[in-house]
Amino acid sequence: MLQPKRQKFRKQFRGKMGGVSIRGSAVAFGEFGLKAVASGWVTARQIEASRKAISHEIQRGGKVWIRIFPDKPVTKKALGTRMGSGKGDIHEYVAVVNPGRIMFELAGVDQALAQRAFRLASSKLPIKTIFVVKH
Repeated sequence: MLQPKRQKFRKQFRGKMGGVSIRGSAVAFGEFGLKAVASGWVTARQIEASRKAISHEIQRGGKVWIRIFPDKPVTKKALGTRMGSGKGDIHEYVAVVNPGRIMFELAGVDQALAQRAFRLASSKLPIKTIFVVKH
């Protein structure tokens, strides 16, 4: 699964998720894209599940680009632990996704197949998405 090789700080604050994505909001590499309509956290496991669904559907034809990377650590305290005594250990890594962000891109396949692949990938993600075509 995806995670950073090294970080300046081990733990982060949760942060805010306001606004829309300006950077990464256009299809840059492929012909088709999966664009986020809502904001949310996408975990490394969800990204991998979506990637597998796309790869399985296109059956080694075409090329897939993953445009998001889970670089935010999310901590969790152990079950049955009392409140206090500091922040918990890192549980998983997430990518912060704002509306307008292109999450996946695809090239080398026809539009109907790309749409089917992205529909499957979208069902693995926690946020609402739309299918976009490069202008």
